Amino acid sequence: MSDLNKLKPSKTNEEVDLIVFFNLIGNAFNRLFKFVGSIITAFFSIIIHAIKILVLNWKLISSIALIAFLVGYALERKKRIVYSSSMLVRPYFDSKYQLINNIEYFNSLIGSQDYEALKNVFSINDEQVKSIKKFDITIGPENENDRLLEYEKFLKKLDSSQSKNFTFKEFINNRTIYSGELFLITAESYSKNIFLSLEDGLNSSFSNKYSENKKKTRDSLISLQKETIKANIQEVDSLQRVYINVLKAEAGSKKSTISFGGEVSLPKERSNTKEYELLNKQIELRNQLQKLDEEKLEDDVFFDVISSFQKLGKPVNKLTKKYSIVFPISAFLGLFIIFISIKIINFAKNYK
Repeated sequence: MSDLNKLKPSKTNEEVDLIVFFNLIGNAFNRLFKFVGSIITAFFSIIIHAIKILVLNWKLISSIALIAFLVGYALERKKRIVYSSSMLVRPYFDSKYQLINNIEYFNSLIGSQDYEALKNVFSINDEQVKSIKKFDITIGPENENDRLLEYEKFLKKLDSSQSKNFTFKEFINNRTIYSGELFLITAESYSKNIFLSLEDGLNSSFSNKYSENKKKTRDSLISLQKETIKANIQEVDSLQRVYINVLKAEAGSKKSTISFGGEVSLPKERSNTKEYELLNKQIELRNQLQKLDEEKLEDDVFFDVISSFQKLGKPVNKLTKKYSIVFPISAFLGLFIIFISIKIINFAKNYK
């Protein structure tokens, strides 16, 4: 009996603890539901007050929105149409730095209305040069594979310890316009048929002393490599002639074995000409020579135009330039903010 009496209080205490624990959980859920409910109530209250403001002031809001639409539409009709066209280029010998710098320079000339300098660059008349609105340059189209290849090239330039810690995401985030290999140049003008006249001026933007010196250095290195390979080919040809003479001498010998009398005889030792190895070496050297010629032919200019300007530009339709849409929306938002501000001020005045 004494043992049973000792167990009863402990069981009672455990039951009390469980009841307290479940009450705490229930209270926590009740507070959470009340908090979520208060947020939903406040959200719907804001929506109702906003609708109420619109309903009470719909005539004023509609009138101002209509006026804003008419003003925006009138400005759109008077606004000059802007045309754009793009060309895709691939620079070589780091001429992309000069290209990007020149694009910024052209835009500064347009901003300062230095039309004489622009005329000298593009060789166009006054009317055409005044129709140029701006130039823009961005990295050309590329896919994920192109980015991965650039990332691999970048890692090869780093130490092994640095390359392990530099992720692909960091590489993409740290890229600038100078990281590109292809570049899209976009020109905007008030004239739709000026773009082909701008191409020659833009093509001249690639030329600079640094790129010219880099190209000359590359050409000099290729010339030295070609001379070395040609000298090696001549040496291989000389060795081939020597071995051919040896073969002829061996073919002219009458005996192919040396006899020591009786039945004992040994085969006569033939010269190991290695003519097959020499032929393969000659082919390898000529292939290297051909690759150098191909490299010089492929990269013998400062840039390649992959896609030229179109003959006629296409109209630029930016949403921010649609005044018949932007003005009414701006007017509506402005009025709504004013009404909300008035409500907040009145609430603050009457708050006790």
